[in-house]
Amino acid sequence: MATTIAVLSQKGGTGKTTTVRTLSDVLSRVGLETLAVDLDPQGNLSDYFDVPADAEPTVSDVLAGQAKAVDAIHGGIVPANLGLAESELVLSGKMGREMTMRRALREVKRHYDFVLIDCPPSLGLLTVNAVVAADYALVTTEAQYFSLQGVEQALEVIELAKENLHPDLEWLGVVMNIADMRLVHSREALSQLRERFGEKVFDSVIRASIRYAESAERGLSIIDYRPVLGADYLALADELLGRLGLEAERERLGELRAELVPA
Repeated sequence: MATTIAVLSQKGGTGKTTTVRTLSDVLSRVGLETLAVDLDPQGNLSDYFDVPADAEPTVSDVLAGQAKAVDAIHGGIVPANLGLAESELVLSGKMGREMTMRRALREVKRHYDFVLIDCPPSLGLLTVNAVVAADYALVTTEAQYFSLQGVEQALEVIELAKENLHPDLEWLGVVMNIADMRLVHSREALSQLRERFGEKVFDSVIRASIRYAESAERGLSIIDYRPVLGADYLALADELLGRLGLEAERERLGELRAELVPA
C-alpha cells in the first residue's frame, strides 16, 4: 500500500508544485513506483508533467464518482484543470465530503509505493480531502516575513483533520523553498521557523531560481533541466526517506546523487 504524502501551503508561490514534481521524479529514479495527484484547479502540476489540456478523465471526474482513479492516470499523474473548482462546490454538499479522495485512492494505492498530492494554495475542502487521504502532510513555505504565520495556519488544518477525521495522520515537517540565503531576511525567516518548530524543519533549503519556471515551461524535471539545482531536491528526498525509515532507498539515492551531481 502506497505511502501517501499531501504537500500543502497556505498560499501560492511557495514552491509546492515544484516540490511534488521533483520528488516524484527522484523517488521514481530510485525504483519507487510513484503517482502524483494534482488537486489544484490551476493545473500547474499537470502542465509540469506535460499532460495535454484536454486529457480525460481528470481528478474532477474521480471526485465526482464518474471515473476510477486508475483510469485517470496520464503519464504518472492524475491531472487537474479548472473544472476542479466546480467539483469543490459539488463536494461541499455531499455527506462525508472530506473522505471523498481517501475513498477514491484506496484501490489505486495498492499499485504504488508513493502517492504525492499537490494541494491547492488554500486551506479549503480540497486540501482537507488531501490530508485525510494521506499518511503524512508536508508543508512548504517561502523565505518571507510571514512564513511562520503561514505554517501555523497549515498546521491548524492538519491538526483539525487529525483530531476529527484521520487520527493516524502525521506531520513530516516544513520545507523552506524559494530561498536566497545570502539575504539577511531569508536567514531570519529560516531561524524563526527553526526556533518555533525545531527538528520539524528540514535541513535542506531549496534555492530560489528562474530555472524552475523554465523547467516547468518545458515540462521537464529540474533534475534533467539543471542537475546542479536539482541537488537541493536530492538532499530533500534523502531527508524525507530518512524520516520514513527507508534506508535501502536512501542508499540508492546516494548513488543517484553521485551520478547526477559529481563532487
